[in-house]
Amino acid sequence: RETARTDANTARLARGAATEGNPSVELSDYLRVVRKNVILLLALMLVGVGVGALIATVQQPSYSAQTQVFVSTQGGGSSAELVQGNSFTLSRVKTYASLATSQDVLERVIADLGLTLDSQTLAESVAASPVLDTTIIEINAVDEDPALAARIADAVAASLATTVAEIESPGEGGSPVQLTTVERATVPQTPVSPRPMLNVALGALLGLALGIAIALLREVLDTRIRDERGLKLVTELPVVGSMTFDPKAKQRPLVVHSDPLSPRSEAYRTLRTNLQFVEVDGRSRTFVVTSSTPSEGKSSTAANLALALADAGETVILIDADLRKPKVAEYMNIDGSVGLTDVLIGRAELVDAVQMWGESSLYVLPSGQIPPNPSELLGSKSMQALITQLETEFDWVLFDAPPLLPVTDAAVLSRNTAGAIMVVASGKATRHQLDVALGMLENVDAPVAGVVLTMLPAKAANAYGAYGAYGEGYALSKTKPKAKAKARG
Repeated sequence: RETARTDANTARLARGAATEGNPSVELSDYLRVVRKNVILLLALMLVGVGVGALIATVQQPSYSAQTQVFVSTQGGGSSAELVQGNSFTLSRVKTYASLATSQDVLERVIADLGLTLDSQTLAESVAASPVLDTTIIEINAVDEDPALAARIADAVAASLATTVAEIESPGEGGSPVQLTTVERATVPQTPVSPRPMLNVALGALLGLALGIAIALLREVLDTRIRDERGLKLVTELPVVGSMTFDPKAKQRPLVVHSDPLSPRSEAYRTLRTNLQFVEVDGRSRTFVVTSSTPSEGKSSTAANLALALADAGETVILIDADLRKPKVAEYMNIDGSVGLTDVLIGRAELVDAVQMWGESSLYVLPSGQIPPNPSELLGSKSMQALITQLETEFDWVLFDAPPLLPVTDAAVLSRNTAGAIMVVASGKATRHQLDVALGMLENVDAPVAGVVLTMLPAKAANAYGAYGAYGEGYALSKTKPKAKAKARG
């Protein structure tokens, strides 16, 4: 037993390590994330469009003017001298272009035009670059006043020519380099910024990128189990049933009875069929229906499964072993004042506490009074003796037990049965919570018959996955197993 427990712990740790790893991501996963967050993506795109339009509205228009300067050298008329002069000019063009934004050049421009800004500020609106494979320098000036932008561009060209002449003058002789303005700036008519369409497009793209980043981050941080794929990251247990979300579940918890032709009723019948083929190692079909956390649908699953089994001609007893927050009596609409606790402490006989439900072969044992020591009662010898007695009288014994994480009742009870049926609600329990809950069952050597996925989105493609997966098994269940003839207390 100790060796089996050690192996179980090792397997659980390995499963936990695999859960923390990054599963393979496919294109369909990204498309699923996009579909799930489409409203968020559209909202952020609209915000981006709005911000881009707002910036374009409040931003002051700017105009750009260009001047072109030709760089030449003075020299002899021979071919060699011309080639040498041209090579000299090409090598200096980049240097002259960088001088266009120098302090000396711009301070002369400020003085000539009577500007009120400094050279450093003016340098931010002036740019000069050589035209590729030519000796032409293009000077660009940007300003909110289109006429001033043209005057600045021409003034920079003139100031640059003067500065280069001063630098290149060898002593008393003239400068061999000459900068000539070949195309003066014209007053621009169209602003270069803002560009409303470009701003709106960039805003939409940035909003979309932000939305995708948030959606992916939410997907990574959200470890809640939503479908069978998320379940496979935790355990390889078979999915024996899948139930879609029913907004009217609280008003009609016994859907197999109230709406027997509904898809959810068919899902419970599929669960019944799958459990009929579960190996129980020679044990009677006694199962504990539990979950990791509260509000995952374990009580309604146990009740509807019991109804489905009884409809198939099986003799079934449904026992409310949730001695903390019992629900079976409420769901089955029976008196729950006398029940399991009264039988266990010897205050009532089993025959007096068990109630027949309807005209089917379904019997119900409610919880009775809530005791101060539920775990001790469920693990007592009286409980073991009661299970043995019930297994001789009924084809199926189903216990509705509390969730595993808050209390240990279900784990204590499961070790004396054929196993547990784990109910996992879509979007409720996390992978870590389910892993810990399964570990609690493994620690007491309680087998798990399978997992029932509940509250699956009705429109999700995987909501009906279990129907198809177990279609063949459902066809086999049309031949009802012969009910055992049992004497009932």
